[in-house]
Amino acid sequence: MSINEEYQKLIEKRESIEGDIDYDNNPVIQEMIKLLTDDINATVSFLDAECTESQFVWMSEIFDEIAEYTRSKAFIHALRRTAQKYPNATEQYNIDYFIDSAEDYVDLV
Repeated sequence: MSINEEYQKLIEKRESIEGDIDYDNNPVIQEMIKLLTDDINATVSFLDAECTESQFVWMSEIFDEIAEYTRSKAFIHALRRTAQKYPNATEQYNIDYFIDSAEDYVDLV
């Protein structure tokens, strides 16, 4: 199963969670982080080629965790490219702020 298919299934589970979320202990969030950090090159390819606007918005919740785990500049660059593809969502959800925050983890290396 591709990242796209697996990630979409996890988003559907995530959408059903209401209220405050404990990101450190929520199994759906942890599955998302694992999926997107297991092979950062595949994640970058997914962002560049397949990631939908909705998927990108959902991923913004865990940019920090992905960046902290992988310390990948390629991931940050892919986020910036994807943000340019979806300027309305990027502005509406303040995604540039989340990318900047994630980049802080990469810059610590």
